[in-house]
Order: sequence, then structure tokens, then C-alpha cells
Amino acid sequence: MKLNEYRDLIKGLTDKELLFHLYLTQLILLIISIILGLIFMDSTSEFLRLFDWADPLVWKVGISVGCLIVLIDLILMRLLPTSTYDDGGLNERMFQNRNIVHIAVIAAFVAFSEEVLFRGIIQTEFGIIVSSVIFALVHYRYLFNWFLFCNIILLSFVIGFIYMKTGNLAVTITMHFVIDFLLGLSIRVRKNRPLGRRDVE
Repeated sequence: MKLNEYRDLIKGLTDKELLFHLYLTQLILLIISIILGLIFMDSTSEFLRLFDWADPLVWKVGISVGCLIVLIDLILMRLLPTSTYDDGGLNERMFQNRNIVHIAVIAAFVAFSEEVLFRGIIQTEFGIIVSSVIFALVHYRYLFNWFLFCNIILLSFVIGFIYMKTGNLAVTITMHFVIDFLLGLSIRVRKNRPLGRRDVE
């Protein structure tokens, strides 16, 4: 499938269908996490030990690094051609008409399900390289754009490195949430701005 075909596919879906596919995909990732967790982990307590929400690194690293990544991304969006960030229109369709609470819900669900699987299970058992490559491949739409694909690989390595150093999924879930939430808000805000600027999605 080519980018134009993917774009047409996205345009052909209603908002309800897009949301259904998003939540279904994340639910599938959670189910895969449960299955792999039962295979690789000895007990539920072993899994729960991966989370420490009282750790000050949750906000010192998770929030601060998440904000830094968003800032860098927004600067690049201003400097680079629009086509550089073209993902086929999915991000724009997903966030431009959502209210702030719904954007937060989407960001939280995605951050939790993806971090549990890719960092908590796959990286813990198979290492950062395997988890980063699979993470990038799961974000299928980025395969059409070399910049976005390199971007998502690099981001996955950054998140994976932070998880490797902290050993705390709460940190990476928070970071992932901050990135998705703030970028989702930026898409919503750009929707209401006048035309003629170098919008991204």
C-alpha cells in the first residue's frame, strides 16, 4: 500500500470508525501483553514491581523529557517542509475535533498499553533493539515517510534507554503520555488557526 492509498483509506473512515480501530488496536496490545506476561513472568507481583508512581523520576524525567521532546518536535515542524511530517492524515483526524479530556484519555490509553508491551514485556525479555524495531513497525503509517520512521525509531530508543536506566514503567508511561497529549493538543489548536502557515499533519 502506498501513502496516497493509505490517505484515501483514512479519509474513507468515519470518526467513530477511527476511534473504534484505535481503541481496538490498543486493547489487542494489552491482551498480547497479558499473554506474554503469563509466559515470561513468574507472578503478578513481578509485573506490578515494574511500576512505582511515587518515584520522583516520574515527574523529574517523565514529564520534563516528554516536554523537551515535544518542544523539539514543534520547532522541527516549523522549520521543515510540511511533507516531512505527513503521516497520511491519521493524527490530524484523530485529534483535531476532540476535546481536551478525550485527547487525554486517548493519550493515557495509548501510553499505558504500548509501554506495558514494548518496554515492560518485550524490552525486559528481548532488549532495547528488538523492542524499538517492533515499536516502529507497529506504527505502520510511519513506514511511508523515512523521516517519521527514523523519528519513531529514535524516540523508541530514547524511551527504552530511560526505562533501562530507571527500571520504572511509570516514568516511561508518563513520558509517552506527555508527548501524545501535548502533540494532540497542538493539532487541535492548529485546526482553529488561519491557513497559510506551515502546518504539519
